[in-house]
Amino acid sequence: MNTVWTLNEIAIRLKGAVHGKGDFPVRTLATDSRTLAPSASTLFVALLGERHDGHDYIEELYEHGIRNFLVSRLPENAPLHDSGFCLVEDTLAALQALASARRSHFEGEVVAITGSNGKTIVKEWLYQCLGDSFSVHRSPKSYNSQVGVPLSVWMTGPHHELALIEAGISRPGEMQKLREIIRPQTGIFTNLGSAHQENFSTLEEKLTEKLSLFKGCKKVICRSDTRVNGKPLLHFMKDLKADIVSWSLEGESDYSYTLEQKSPLGTGMELSLDGERIGFHLPFGDDASIENALHVLTFSIDAGFPVDRAVARIARLERVSMRLEMLQGLQGSVVINDTYNADTGGLAAALDLMDQQEKRKGKIVILSDLLQSGMEEFALYSEIAGMIRQKGVEQFMGIGPALMQYRGLFPRNSLFYRDTDEFLQRMDRTRFGGKAVLIKGSRKYGFERITAELQLKTHRTRLEIDLNAMVHNLNYFRSLLHEGVKTMVMVKALSYGTGNVEVASLLQFHKVDYLAVAFIDEGIELRESGIHVPILVLNPDPSGFGPMLDYQLEPEIYSLTLLESLYNKVRYRGLKQYPVHLKLDTGMHRLGIMEPGLARVLLLLKLDEFRLVSVFSHLAASGEPAHDDYTRRQISDFERISATIMEELAEPVDRHILNSAGIERFPDAQFDMVRLGIGLHGISHSGTLQPVSAFKTSISQIRPVPRGETIGYSRRGVVERASRIATIPVGYADGLNRQLGNGVASVWINGQEAPTIGDICMDMTMIDVTGIEVSEGNEVEIFGKHQPVMKLATLAGTIPYEILTSIPERVKRVYLQE
Repeated sequence: MNTVWTLNEIAIRLKGAVHGKGDFPVRTLATDSRTLAPSASTLFVALLGERHDGHDYIEELYEHGIRNFLVSRLPENAPLHDSGFCLVEDTLAALQALASARRSHFEGEVVAITGSNGKTIVKEWLYQCLGDSFSVHRSPKSYNSQVGVPLSVWMTGPHHELALIEAGISRPGEMQKLREIIRPQTGIFTNLGSAHQENFSTLEEKLTEKLSLFKGCKKVICRSDTRVNGKPLLHFMKDLKADIVSWSLEGESDYSYTLEQKSPLGTGMELSLDGERIGFHLPFGDDASIENALHVLTFSIDAGFPVDRAVARIARLERVSMRLEMLQGLQGSVVINDTYNADTGGLAAALDLMDQQEKRKGKIVILSDLLQSGMEEFALYSEIAGMIRQKGVEQFMGIGPALMQYRGLFPRNSLFYRDTDEFLQRMDRTRFGGKAVLIKGSRKYGFERITAELQLKTHRTRLEIDLNAMVHNLNYFRSLLHEGVKTMVMVKALSYGTGNVEVASLLQFHKVDYLAVAFIDEGIELRESGIHVPILVLNPDPSGFGPMLDYQLEPEIYSLTLLESLYNKVRYRGLKQYPVHLKLDTGMHRLGIMEPGLARVLLLLKLDEFRLVSVFSHLAASGEPAHDDYTRRQISDFERISATIMEELAEPVDRHILNSAGIERFPDAQFDMVRLGIGLHGISHSGTLQPVSAFKTSISQIRPVPRGETIGYSRRGVVERASRIATIPVGYADGLNRQLGNGVASVWINGQEAPTIGDICMDMTMIDVTGIEVSEGNEVEIFGKHQPVMKLATLAGTIPYEILTSIPERVKRVYLQE
């Protein structure tokens, strides 16, 4: 299997035409201009999306060293003298066809995994069980889409004996395209849920679409005691013409499992097979993990692994870290924590995340030996060393005997250690100041000890911010916009509590048009952290005009007095065409210029010192249908007044009035730009957004308390029965509203709600865990996926904004990204 094709050879397979040089070798494919590492052997596929066109980034990529391009149109002045362009009709179809051609040359076994949930977990656990017996390729991260699947299949190599490929769909017709690329011999169907149901008329339609992946399979593994609208799952598989290998917890099947004993710490199971009863242990207690693990065990035994060996491996399964953690580190550093996953695909993803940390003065990578890679060691570490160089890593630190053996492959300033203990003994903390530090290691190396040494805050209470969910929400709102409408995003008040610099870096990476802060100090912090996107200051204080001008921050003008003060400062400095934004008061009556006072303001704005960038206003009740007439009147007044301004100034300016709720409810009022705020964080009544923040802690202590005793200050928590009371290290100083004590609110522990009892203290809260199987150290969710922040706000008699922005900086922020 030749894994290196020239652009000419690729064009022949795609029936495309090469313009320019066609003899460049192609080793890797890339579709995201923001994350690819510069390499002459990379083929950039210029995909056309709903709001982005990959062709727009060709010139930038050429400047960064990319020389191979798959395009559906040639750019003007294409540099044909030293680069190659393969011209095709449809770049996505060409990418899929190219992956299909690669699949035709793969001689190993291909296993396809699909279902509504659990695909990535099943794939990763199969790798844990099989990785030391076979050379295994698996889809990186969650590469299961129309773009992700071909990229994953392309990565298969001649040394791989087994390929584990995820496949996901969101609408009818997609699975056939994926099947033609993957062409699996074995299929695993995880389960059927509600995800992406909006594009299917019935559950049966979605199930049929998913199962079409397995047409042509020799074998399909599934859970037979699953029913879909009253019908057994096997009923829908009868037309597959494959050997259906079934397992179940109830009823007859090829592999019958019985749940013997279950706890949050693990589950005792029994397998009935060929007249034998085999007991084993799963290191998980939740239903989803049990189901995923039994898919893996069934596959392993049916593939020929001895039963005793298979159950021994399944007992050692370790939870899959689905996301990278980004933590505040010592001396102004940021720590990217991936201490439980070590593979080249995961390393590439982590290096991509480092690229978003533009504020950092250098990159440091701490890496352990990579175990179970399936690659020959020299080739493996040569590839890693190449990635380190391509990504501009300033300092590489390798831990483990294999890395020490191949140290000559790495940059000369690299440091190497026999094990984690030696690293910790010799670690110089001053090296890490101001850097982006990636910590990535195989589990046996215990890199969590390194993370603990380098992170700034160790308080167990934390606010987790899901960056993938934030990007999902951003893209959702972008999908609602008319062509050409810009996006401004609010990052004031620590970006609604989530962290202004980290969120601003993410938004800059995803190319939003504007950021907005409340005060000049917030804008200065962003500028000093490497944020170069235009920044609007909503409430600029004249005392800070000097720094504001120094850092090129753009002020909101809400009064004549403010504008006159700014004019004096700008004229004194001799500046011309300084950008400003004019705020109109159309009914919010908070800040803004009302129509009668507009004339004098426009006289100043016509002067050469200023350039009016935008005119905007603020809706008072865009999310409340009862006030829609008022909202429409505000929009109408804004349209009329802003048109007068544009006519008076005789030049176009951007106009914007819609906030998050307005974007969803008043699409005809988008004008030139919209302002996205709370919607970015998943707060909406639409039900289409993903929660971004999760406020979590863990149990410090559990004690039995007799009936009749009291809990907390002023003895307000009366114990009405013999109870188990847990204390968690979070209180009103951490942002937990005091109104939520004494049973008003509950927290989420091990799948159950536990009510507060007694008053909430400054640093601690007591909860009633009677009847819940919990232990000290168990995780507690205050709000998040199971406890919506909207619910908490309602119970506290406030709004989600206040809940989010009340969480102080002493609470550790942990940023998660796949």
